Amino acid sequence: MTALIAMGALGAILALALAMASRRFAVEINPLVGRIGGVLPGANCGGCGFAGCAGYAEAVALKGADPTLCAPGGVKVGMAIAKILGIEIDGAKARQVSLCHCQHKNVKTVAVYSGIQTCRGASLPGLGGGWLDCRYGCLGYGDCLAACPFRAIRMGSDRRPVVDEDKCTGCKKCAVACPRTLMIVDPIDKYVHVICRNRDKGAMANRICAHACISCKKCEKICPVQAIKVPNNLAEIDYAKCVSCGKCVDVCPHQVLVTLRPARAARELWPANARSTIDGETPTEGRSGNY
Repeated sequence: MTALIAMGALGAILALALAMASRRFAVEINPLVGRIGGVLPGANCGGCGFAGCAGYAEAVALKGADPTLCAPGGVKVGMAIAKILGIEIDGAKARQVSLCHCQHKNVKTVAVYSGIQTCRGASLPGLGGGWLDCRYGCLGYGDCLAACPFRAIRMGSDRRPVVDEDKCTGCKKCAVACPRTLMIVDPIDKYVHVICRNRDKGAMANRICAHACISCKKCEKICPVQAIKVPNNLAEIDYAKCVSCGKCVDVCPHQVLVTLRPARAARELWPANARSTIDGETPTEGRSGNY
């Protein structure tokens, strides 16, 4: 009985000590952080550049971070945060989506690769860069798929990632996961893209892939707004200037430049469950084929 009383008294003393310590060392939370956190989607994808939604809410409330960085929440969440902060933001900011910048067409297989079955592993020095002749091309092991927290990516029949733009939030997780920087996130209202990352000189690029940029500069010459340049053997688009007119798409001899305008227009007109598919992939009209 004495032992039980002693243990009970000790427990009460410790409980009292803990209560006093929690009150003494309690960290006050800015109520603004809680309000901002309440409108965030809770995806914790890290696309904003902070450690989850809690870290982003704290950065916005206490450090003045941009309130429009939440990719999953988009403009709606950005506007809600702005309202909490009592500020105004541009509500016309375009949603961003990811796109694989590799066509993977007729690329030669140079070896049977049996090493680490990830893109990151196959890209390690000394492992030969996987099984493709193109050292810039998609390796097809799905690191981007594994990284996507929204299940917006699947691997096509050609082992190339296909992005479902209805699900993609532009969080950039896939871009970080891709060791060859093929998954690139751009505004959805920018329709023309360079679907290639090969920077070999023209003759070498032409030998490796049927749809590689050969740096002929026809796109650069025809662009009416000087939005395209071809530095280091690869066409690059300045989206601050690009008007998505598609003239560069028409003159590209290797169909490296593609336009996604028809496919995205079709997605706006048709519900997701009513779209036709080709070989399991959503078709996109354009010179480059089913993109």
